[in-house]
Amino acid sequence: MTWRSKVRRSPRSVAGQVFLLQIALVVLLVLCGVLALVMQSERDTGMEARRRSIAVAQTFAHSPGILQALRAPDPSKVLQPLTEAGRKAAGVDFIVVMNTKGIRYTHPIPSKIGHRFVGRIGPSLAGKVYTESVHGPLGHEVQATVPVDDAHGRVTALVSAGLKVKRVTSAVDRQLPIILAAGAGALVVTTGGTALVGRRLRRQTHSLAPDEMTRMYEHHDTVLHSVREGVLIVDAERRILLANDEARRLLELPPDAEGRTVRELPGLDPAMTELLVSGREAGDEVHFAGGRLLAVNQRPTDRAGCPEGTVVTLRDSTELQAVSGRAEVARERLELLYDAGLGIGTSLDVVRTADELVRVAVPRFADFVTVDVADAVLHGEEPGPTATDMRRVAVGGIRDDHPLYEKGRLIDFLPSTPQARGYDAGRSELVTDLSAARDWQEQDPERARQIVDFGIHSLVTAPIQARGVVLGMVNFWRSKREPFDAEELSLAEELVARAAVSIDNARRYTREHALAVTLQRSLLPRTLPEQSALDVGYRYLPAQSGVSGDWFDVIPLPGSRVALAVGDVVGHGLHAAATMGRLRTAVHNFSTLDLPPDELLSHLDDLVGRIDQHEACPERSGEIVGATCLYAIYDPVTRRCAMARAGHLVPALVHPNGGVTFPEVPAGPPLGLGGMPFQTAELELPEGSQLVLYTDGLIEDRTRDLDVGMELLRRALAGHPDRAPEESCQAVLDALLPERPVDDVALLIARTRVLPAGNVADWDVPRDPAAVSGMRAAVSAQLDAWGLSDLGFGMELVLSELITNAIRYGSDPIHVRLIHDRRLICEVADASSTSPHLRYAATTDEGGRGLFLVSQLAERWGTRYTDQGKVIWAELAVPDLGELLGD
Repeated sequence: MTWRSKVRRSPRSVAGQVFLLQIALVVLLVLCGVLALVMQSERDTGMEARRRSIAVAQTFAHSPGILQALRAPDPSKVLQPLTEAGRKAAGVDFIVVMNTKGIRYTHPIPSKIGHRFVGRIGPSLAGKVYTESVHGPLGHEVQATVPVDDAHGRVTALVSAGLKVKRVTSAVDRQLPIILAAGAGALVVTTGGTALVGRRLRRQTHSLAPDEMTRMYEHHDTVLHSVREGVLIVDAERRILLANDEARRLLELPPDAEGRTVRELPGLDPAMTELLVSGREAGDEVHFAGGRLLAVNQRPTDRAGCPEGTVVTLRDSTELQAVSGRAEVARERLELLYDAGLGIGTSLDVVRTADELVRVAVPRFADFVTVDVADAVLHGEEPGPTATDMRRVAVGGIRDDHPLYEKGRLIDFLPSTPQARGYDAGRSELVTDLSAARDWQEQDPERARQIVDFGIHSLVTAPIQARGVVLGMVNFWRSKREPFDAEELSLAEELVARAAVSIDNARRYTREHALAVTLQRSLLPRTLPEQSALDVGYRYLPAQSGVSGDWFDVIPLPGSRVALAVGDVVGHGLHAAATMGRLRTAVHNFSTLDLPPDELLSHLDDLVGRIDQHEACPERSGEIVGATCLYAIYDPVTRRCAMARAGHLVPALVHPNGGVTFPEVPAGPPLGLGGMPFQTAELELPEGSQLVLYTDGLIEDRTRDLDVGMELLRRALAGHPDRAPEESCQAVLDALLPERPVDDVALLIARTRVLPAGNVADWDVPRDPAAVSGMRAAVSAQLDAWGLSDLGFGMELVLSELITNAIRYGSDPIHVRLIHDRRLICEVADASSTSPHLRYAATTDEGGRGLFLVSQLAERWGTRYTDQGKVIWAELAVPDLGELLGD
């Protein structure tokens, strides 16, 4: 890889590389300058040392008295002090006087006197001044040697003076910091200048690397010369700065167009010229140029610091205009299908889905649309094989006074009609001219004439087909636009296909919903039982989206008491309805045991738990049967109401003065969870109070909180203490429910009645067999007072048996109560918990026939356990109930 390619692929920008190159050059120049200064300084210092040595040596050689001293017997004695004084004064390291043979007379080191001079003396003996660098006694030395001449010009002695080299070097070292400081200053100044230049270059190149600049140029050149779109760049003076090849071709620009103003360009359309000169923004404006239809876009370039001007793009749309009509039609069709996908099938209702199809298709595809489905489809059943019994479920168009068959009409299409042929074959039919379609007119000639006279001229009929079954036909009619063509036949089929699946789903849902509602209604009470304790009104409304497991019940209990139950099974559909039926049956069975509310809910909780544990299947993996229930027992004799709830909402209580409260009934867990006991709450209800039991579908809604629903219920009930329960039910539903409730609603309103005191008689019985005869007489007298003498014999037998068993097997206290209601009820209570059992006595048995006799004389009998013991009761039918009640 060459250095050029390395530089080109460097991640640094051009400005960064130039900056580094400039820094390198500056550093190199500074280093060279410093090196030159150092060498120049060394050279100048060496020259100075030589000049000084020569001057000192010549000065001493020509000083007065030097010849006399040389002629003295001991020249060293005279010259040594003089040379030392001269050396110190001249600032040199040594002055040596020697004879012509090189023997020293003087030296800074006295021990060197008398020794031979280190250096060349030949040139000086010849009368020349000679300088040299030697390694002498003082070290590395620079020295100059000059001759000493006598009066006749003959060399009589030599004088050498010099300096040590390290003194010369130390002088250079003293100058070096100054040189380096000057070099560093020069480096700082030049680096700062280089940084400023690099910063400006970085702005100019936008910090691009060399390969990026190369690639940008290559792309720029490729785009300008290869793109199939014209590009113009115009400056603020409306002068063409750049025009690519396509722009030159589209506008037929001359070769010298760049650099000329727009108005100078020949052949431009005036409108195009004005657009380019104005500089205004333009988006896909259509202009003529050179016989072409150009789409022009123009945008200003003076954004983000760019120079003022405009950039213009040109696109040849001549060919596009030729197909724009078809493209627009295709776009409209796609939008129609998209809207159909969003707007059709928003509900599981056949009629509503058909109406949605009509709204989508009119007027964007057809002027009128009619939808006919097999009448069986509306009931969730399978359609017939032919186009008979077709129900018109939707009609719509641009006008309301059309002569088409009205909505709701039952139509039998003749086999010759397009509708019948399309229904039988499962394919669409196109009729481009209805006035000439004899087969279509045979269905109803008079109405066909009215349709043609109205202006409807063409028809497309498409089958509503889903899962291989034709459910009906959709008819598209046109009157104001061009007749349908073969291409629009496929669009009609697409539209109908969007609705077909939804209509079939609605049909299946209708069938399943009807089955579930039928099942649920069959599991709910069809009529309320006869009883005198409560005046009851009720409502049950299945959800529009699917049945749930809500139920209610009114169950007569012994002693003129009545049990009220309201419950809700979690979930929707057939499974929830079936589970509800099982729980309702279980409540009936447990109520025959005459259990208190909390015990009954405990047994019901165990049952739901067993359903979850023993009836799990792979199809319902992870599904848990959850349910809530509220169970209440009202006694019209004592006006006491005992109730308990398992995860259910508290009941509402309407007082005789019109006030509404929500009693505090302890909340138990929903059924099936287990582990927590239920608690019973007892209330004393004045006569005429209304007890309101309901499921959560009444007050819960996605658009409001539970507290808001409870408050709405309170307002709907308050202030109407004398309103009949049936009227209260309707008022509550009107106030709380939306038009289409999303959950089942069960509502039960019971107004309390009180059994008159004269219809109840009770006695305390001593635990003495002799007391039985006295009780028979007292009961007989009470029956005579009630006008029930005909029941005296049977009641005496029953009472005697029950009292005798209580005296023999029970515990004190023993209490007898007679209740005159729709039936004559006899109750014998004692403090023991033992329960008598009916058995068949053998022929030889002396006893065991008492309870059998009771069962034969009474309509019903049984045992009820209380906190104080038990109550054995028996009911006898009253002969003429209407007369007794005064009806």
